[in-house]
Amino acid sequence: MSSHYNQNVNGWIVLDKPQGMSSNQALRKIQYMLHAKKAGHIGTLDPFATGVLPMAFGEATKLIPYLEGSEKTYEFTLKFGTGTTTDDTEGEICAVSSHLPDAVAVNGIIPRFTGTISQIPPKFSAIHINGQRAYELARSGKEFTVPARQITIRELKCLAYRPAMAEADFSVTCSKGTYVRTLGHDIAESLGTCGHLTALRRTQNGFFNLSDTILLDNLKNMLYRDNGVFPLLPVETFLCGITVIALTAKDALKLKNGQTLPAQGVPPFAGIAAACLENKLIALIENKENIISPIRVFNL
Repeated sequence: MSSHYNQNVNGWIVLDKPQGMSSNQALRKIQYMLHAKKAGHIGTLDPFATGVLPMAFGEATKLIPYLEGSEKTYEFTLKFGTGTTTDDTEGEICAVSSHLPDAVAVNGIIPRFTGTISQIPPKFSAIHINGQRAYELARSGKEFTVPARQITIRELKCLAYRPAMAEADFSVTCSKGTYVRTLGHDIAESLGTCGHLTALRRTQNGFFNLSDTILLDNLKNMLYRDNGVFPLLPVETFLCGITVIALTAKDALKLKNGQTLPAQGVPPFAGIAAACLENKLIALIENKENIISPIRVFNL
């Protein structure tokens, strides 16, 4: 890593990702601004998409594996009558249909796409096919098949339908691994036409939502002005969705050193809990056979 990345920055920035920039490009840009040694993000957004992109720095990156499986909510606009190679505005038109569904049909199709359903991810995606990215194979013109996967749509709503413009606005809350571009394509196909997304915005990623976000330009202004402050959410932001166990200084030191604790005297919890000392995260812990063990230790 370059000597430019020399700061022990710990915490979260939730970016309102702009259109035209990949998630990784956005992350590296902000990592460069912060001079942060370590960085990662939760939930990749295509360059076409905008919205909530949580970025972890320093010790917060240790929490990514525990958060990346969270539900996500999106709003999207589906244009009927034209299909594209990428199911969004970045691809070439590959299908045209004169059939346009009415509002009754659009709302009536929603139950078919609610619950656990099968979805075939798009060929222009980052999934691996025999060790290669699908989009690389698609761009090279190679023939290949993308296997279907099970996803869960907890809620799908039609927010508005504009028949004169042949487009509808939707919101969807879905499981990890859902391709909203494909969802739009499949909705249009089920309505006897074709379609593509003209807008896609993530409004929530787990417990991170738009109210937590900052625009990239605003972030630049905050960091580059005199005495600028880092708009970092604390690492402990994660704790809003997990049981928190208060520690004594003696027990905190033991966990930091990788030692175990007896479960007696520790409030019962299921799965994983956060062990804290004076509101600082010390470790993620688990209880196995009445022994409290650290599974991730933090240096804060």
